[in-house]
Amino acid sequence: MVSREPQITQNIDWVTLLLYIACVFMGWLNVYAAVYSPETQTSLFDLSTNAGKQLMWIGTTVLLIIAILVINYRFWDTFAFVIYGITILSLLLVLVAGSNINGSRSWFKFGAFSIQPAEFAKLGTALALARYIDYPNVNLTKLKDQLWCAGIIALPAVLIIASNETGSMLVFASFIIMLYREGLPGIYPLIAIVVVTLFILTLIVPKLYLFIAILALGLLIFFMTPRYQRSVQNVIVIGVAALSMILIVAGVDFFVNDVLQPHQQNRIKVLINPAADPLGAGWNVTQAKIAIGSGRLQGKGFLEGTQTKFDFVPEQSTDFIFCTIGEEHGFIGSLIVVTLFVFLLCRIVLLAEKQRTRFARVYGYSLAGIIFFHIMINIGMTIGLMPVIGIPLPFFSYGGSSLWSFSILLFVFLKLDSRRVGLFAR
Repeated sequence: MVSREPQITQNIDWVTLLLYIACVFMGWLNVYAAVYSPETQTSLFDLSTNAGKQLMWIGTTVLLIIAILVINYRFWDTFAFVIYGITILSLLLVLVAGSNINGSRSWFKFGAFSIQPAEFAKLGTALALARYIDYPNVNLTKLKDQLWCAGIIALPAVLIIASNETGSMLVFASFIIMLYREGLPGIYPLIAIVVVTLFILTLIVPKLYLFIAILALGLLIFFMTPRYQRSVQNVIVIGVAALSMILIVAGVDFFVNDVLQPHQQNRIKVLINPAADPLGAGWNVTQAKIAIGSGRLQGKGFLEGTQTKFDFVPEQSTDFIFCTIGEEHGFIGSLIVVTLFVFLLCRIVLLAEKQRTRFARVYGYSLAGIIFFHIMINIGMTIGLMPVIGIPLPFFSYGGSSLWSFSILLFVFLKLDSRRVGLFAR
């Protein structure tokens, strides 16, 4: 019998593919707009500019996509832990042989190009988690399996933070979305939300008020509990929860002042009060908001952004690429980009739910969580709602590592999904 594997590419999800192409094309145009100068008027295809280099990255990405679609879908399941191990080794190697760029030793430099292993660690981690959770007896309600998953996530995260790349490390928190979908008790996401909320509130509200609010909330829960349920155990649980929240509030100052590095402290201070250091740490956010706000409803027009042309916003073709969209295309253009991302995320989740194997479903939800986290943080920091932690906007920001990693992540999933469609067609 002749194998039908070569025809499996016909089963690729074309909706997702078209959304991907739209994102990459729009990203390329905005990278060009971010580096365009009226004086030089360089071409879109000038390889000496970021736009030309991005086009080269797009070309190599096409080759990677073809390779992914040709490789048998079982490769990703079979070699998941091997790929994970390779990414861990690359994170270790970059600590020794990596180049220091902007204070972060997380890059391998090859002439004029650089590769960041942290971007590909997300792929390795997603595959390893999918492979482990796919084991028949794995149950995320069990502490043992929770610890194994936590270890798989923590290992690359620790190595990334060791290279002083905080933003990339925080992305690994996105895996909690997938874990919750696969059975992780809801108490864990709830604890994470409470900790983050208390951390933010402590920065903007006097501690005394928070202590009073926590005690009042504990008493309210106690008295609202029916008498027959007021057991000693319940009282202890409420007391421990309230005490834990008080300790978190009390420890925020120590964490900010004694654990975080000076530049990280400044980013948090600027998030709370952008006017605290308008010419220093607050410069990026202030100029980003000015650029986006100046675009108003319809924008200033393609290549007409003044904030962009005069380099007011640093890193505008990478971390702050959304500024170019807001300034030149306005609220309407920004809404179109956000809507495009929403459709892409919804499509990935929809396909993940349709998967016939747990491996493919887990991987799909990991992909959705990673992309969602990047979008939320990148756009949030650009408009002043999130701290500036330096992570790219998927498929839009300039950079080969980012484009390669997101494209590989997406097309591995599309390859797994094409197998599902192929089996259904039979």
